Amino acid sequence: MKIVLRDDVENLGRKGDVVDVADGYARNYLVPRGLAMKATKGVVAQAEAMRRNRAARDARDREAAQTAAATLAGARLEIAARAGEGGKLFGSVTSTDIAEALQARHGLTVDRRRIALAEPLKELGDVEVSVQLHPEVSATLTVAVVAG
Repeated sequence: MKIVLRDDVENLGRKGDVVDVADGYARNYLVPRGLAMKATKGVVAQAEAMRRNRAARDARDREAAQTAAATLAGARLEIAARAGEGGKLFGSVTSTDIAEALQARHGLTVDRRRIALAEPLKELGDVEVSVQLHPEVSATLTVAVVAG
């Protein structure tokens, strides 16, 4: 059965895609949950509009991410933390702290899950951190943990 996806479905397609699935899968799962609708002439035309809108939105998002990446490229972000002797922190600096610092200093809203930090920072010093701004765009910045 040919259907048009109304929402992104993992391992099947993205919103607006016309896909061919088993009748039972469409009738018993996708359609009742509002994830898809049966493909008719009008619905297929509507799906084409959904795809055009998605492509335009993706292009805008990619362009905004590239602008943000240019801002962050080689940037140095200082985060103050309490430290003891030998440069060991009393707590740690997490990806959430880095996201909040980016928001405060650069005005960039970045989801903490997009910041590639293997483990929280527990010592003073500089660390190179990668930030995934878009599926196709990432930036590397230096996070400097200083005594505060």
